[in-house]
Amino acid sequence: MHLARFPRLRFAHLPTPLERLDRLTEHLGGPTIWIKRDDCTGLAGGGNKTRKLEFLIADALDRGADTVITQGATQSNHTRQTAAACARFRLACHILLEDRTGFEDRDYRENGNVLLERLTGATIEHVAGGTDMNRAMEQRAEQLRADGRTPCIIPGGGSNPIGALGYVNAAMELVQQANDAGLVIDRIVHATGSAGTQAGLVAGLVALDCGIPTLGIGVRAPEAVQHANVLALARATAEHLNVARAATAEDVQVDCGYIGDGYGLPTEASRAAIEQIARLEGILLDPVYSAKAMAGLIDRIRRGLHTEERNIVFIHTGGAQALPGYRWMFDRPG
Repeated sequence: MHLARFPRLRFAHLPTPLERLDRLTEHLGGPTIWIKRDDCTGLAGGGNKTRKLEFLIADALDRGADTVITQGATQSNHTRQTAAACARFRLACHILLEDRTGFEDRDYRENGNVLLERLTGATIEHVAGGTDMNRAMEQRAEQLRADGRTPCIIPGGGSNPIGALGYVNAAMELVQQANDAGLVIDRIVHATGSAGTQAGLVAGLVALDCGIPTLGIGVRAPEAVQHANVLALARATAEHLNVARAATAEDVQVDCGYIGDGYGLPTEASRAAIEQIARLEGILLDPVYSAKAMAGLIDRIRRGLHTEERNIVFIHTGGAQALPGYRWMFDRPG
């Protein structure tokens, strides 16, 4: 894989650290848990979307765009990182935020990622839950074109074959780190939502033929839907890369048993995971993605699903900037 063939800007803080979680490992009494700190990529606090945006913003500039349009839920990490990238490269940024939770709390609607988007100069438009977001973005693009602007639409989560290149690169980076450290990785675990992170990892790991399975803990869609979305995007990414081997259904592993009541709706297990990792390791998870993924990993280890594995790498996809929007989660006696 020769990623230099594709337009790319370099602003992410890479490689991100790979750290061993000794206290969590001891607490669970299972395999050694490592964490890949993709919450440390920079760009208004960092997160997994920064890797994708290196390719997506480069593509937008190559196409002569002066404005980026994108979308996400109210406390979207993707839109926060996109707004920051646009500020850095002199692009106007128009964000559509979908109300997927129904939360009316002022912190949720105005604090956290939403505050950071305003600080970096984005224009924010709130829309109702269930809105056809792709159509809404295209309507905004049509309006901007009529005004003489040149917009570029970036899909939610930055999840298309261009954005997924960021996680093809992450797969290469992680394998190199493991090789340098003499670390045999038995499994990678991470949150999976819009599919781009997992699809890029799968496409990259399959092309490298390194035999490391990747498990995505779902945060939104039912398992069959999530599996199909990841597989389709992994195959499209492989085609974009022009690599010989595409992913098979067996290469895509998902577990969507930890979603709870829905996207962006915390569970008791995800709240407990945030507090546990903060107090054991001093690392902040986010309430939408990484906390549910960590809650899933903890539960799976306790249920004995990883007894044959020695080393698991958890990819921290970032998003602690959303915690102020979920302050009520931790308002309890004691």
